[in-house]
Amino acid sequence: MILDNKLNITNQVELSKVEEKISKQKAKQLFDSGDINKVKVGTFEGLQYIHRYLFEDMYEFAGKVREVNIAKGNFRFAPLMYLKPSLEYIDKMPQNTFDEIIEKYVEMNIAHPFREGNGRSTRIWLDLILKENIKVVIDWNLVDKDEYLSAMERSVVKDIEIKHLLKQALTIEINDRNLFMKGIDVSYYYEGYSEYNTEEV
Repeated sequence: MILDNKLNITNQVELSKVEEKISKQKAKQLFDSGDINKVKVGTFEGLQYIHRYLFEDMYEFAGKVREVNIAKGNFRFAPLMYLKPSLEYIDKMPQNTFDEIIEKYVEMNIAHPFREGNGRSTRIWLDLILKENIKVVIDWNLVDKDEYLSAMERSVVKDIEIKHLLKQALTIEINDRNLFMKGIDVSYYYEGYSEYNTEEV
């Protein structure tokens, strides 16, 4: 299914390429402009800001809570009727330790509040929580795609695997621009987008 988009692109392959290029440009701008410091860390409002920033040039739904039920493979994300209370609950979750932060991240992934672009937005959101609260971020280059995706799939039942995987990739280089840009590329690669390099768009 081709998502309605502001550029009126009707070809799925073309839409994927354009979405990747434009949103990677916006991710780079988010960091370089300092706008990333405007994010309300650890809140759904903060996640909305990131999502809107990345995707507003492409989609009307950027930063807006989805109005449809969505699934990936066999997994159904939070049903619409539970989405609002779920997001309110996540906002109140503590974020003082690594374990608490990853638990919050897992819950936000289950909520999957947007029509598209959840994973890419939420990984930036996660790093900002880690940075502010425990002064580390994830070096996503050290996190294998298949291991990450299967750990996230299982995190719905048990989060020990995703905690272990991400803990091994923590770094204190919290303001490193190069690390951020490479992290965007890896984050997009997880979702099947690898046409462009963030530094070069």
